[in-house]
Amino acid sequence: MSFDTIIKGGTVVTASDTFKADIGIRAGRIAAIAEALDDAATIIDAGGKLVMPGGIDSHVHISQPGAPDVVMAEDFESGTIAAAFGGNTTVMPFCLQQKGQTLREALKAYHAEADGRCHIDVSFHLILTDPNPGVLGQELPALVEEGYTSLKVFMTYDDMMLKDRELLEVMAAARRTGAFVMIHAEGYDTIRFLADALEAEGKTAPYYHGPSRPVAVEREATHRAISFAEITDVPIMIVHVSNRQAMEEIERARRRGLNISGETCPQYLVLTEEDMDGEAMQGAKFVCSPPPRTTEDQAACWEGLQHGIFSVFSSDHCPYRFAEDGKLTAKAHDGFRWVPNGIPGIETRLPILFSEGVKKGRISLNQFVALTATNHAKTYGLYPKKGTIAVGADADIALWDPDIVRTIRQTDLHHGCDYTPYEGLEITGWPVLTMLRGRVVTEGDTLVSTAPEGQYLPRERSPFTTGKQIL
Repeated sequence: MSFDTIIKGGTVVTASDTFKADIGIRAGRIAAIAEALDDAATIIDAGGKLVMPGGIDSHVHISQPGAPDVVMAEDFESGTIAAAFGGNTTVMPFCLQQKGQTLREALKAYHAEADGRCHIDVSFHLILTDPNPGVLGQELPALVEEGYTSLKVFMTYDDMMLKDRELLEVMAAARRTGAFVMIHAEGYDTIRFLADALEAEGKTAPYYHGPSRPVAVEREATHRAISFAEITDVPIMIVHVSNRQAMEEIERARRRGLNISGETCPQYLVLTEEDMDGEAMQGAKFVCSPPPRTTEDQAACWEGLQHGIFSVFSSDHCPYRFAEDGKLTAKAHDGFRWVPNGIPGIETRLPILFSEGVKKGRISLNQFVALTATNHAKTYGLYPKKGTIAVGADADIALWDPDIVRTIRQTDLHHGCDYTPYEGLEITGWPVLTMLRGRVVTEGDTLVSTAPEGQYLPRERSPFTTGKQIL
């Protein structure tokens, strides 16, 4: 039996197993996994390397429209290249419906941004900001049938937040259509109340972004979102959880038998609120929502990853340059509430978790694969085509050197942003080759495949919504 490519001599790691094997690839898919394979046009020596499924980052923001004076520092070309260098083979950005816009209009514009520019595969979540009867009764059901099977709603931000009744209407529509709901859980009115009070005291520096969104704000909104999910009988994902109290809301709900999932991100493992307290506007580099918390909350988030309260680990990549069209707009100098929310992380997500998690004994290799690839594919309707190493799956593979030591430097990264919040963090373990459907995209520091050959992926309904839960 001949193959297009054989990956030879590596240690294969899946969410459940670790074993030495060769992998035979034909026509972009894994055709064989065996102790020894030969006869291929290309042999890749993986000796001493870990052979893992390409990462799936199911929470990224790319080319997303925002305020008139703010530009997101990432398009689909730079974002997918950076993701590939970070060991990823699929990313899932958000298609934002702006007020007064139909979902179809939003998708047409967003596909135009992505088409012909993606170096790895992509699939879109929908962001609903205007859930009128036409959207919920006509557009959403049709789009779910077409493979847009997940949506996100916001409980905060002036131009995106939904009122409680609207959240319930969206969840009820998700129940009818089988859409999977992701929720940004922070309380809008409480944040405005606290921000007004801080500003009245002259506390306007970027650091005060944190006190304007304390743990209680996230905990309350998480509890409210879970209550609405219980009332409407829908599974939900609470995204970017930053602290123990919100995590415990998820844990309690699951003990009651509710179908609630959780996600956390690198910023809640290695950054703290003190990072926002830099000189002048330096703290703006770390402003994201929810904000980084304390070292105690970092420990809690590790517990959530270890014990399955968080089933996925995403970057929440949302980059803005440290410049006048990004973090340093004229309004941002007036106060923290105007600093664009978000930090870059699409390229560093996997190395940070590998180094801080696997190499420091907090999680196993198999947990790493589950948290960064397999569970994303299962949760969002891409499994078993994506997210695993198995015969018949797409040959989306990352080779890792588990012992290489690197320091994260902006000068070495490939994203569109002009800084990294993880500057100077020493990392052990890094992806050295990323392959999409059997084609090498990156190797070392080289973009091997310069043609953007990533595909758009329609998805099946999440098994959480179909009753076939497999996590």
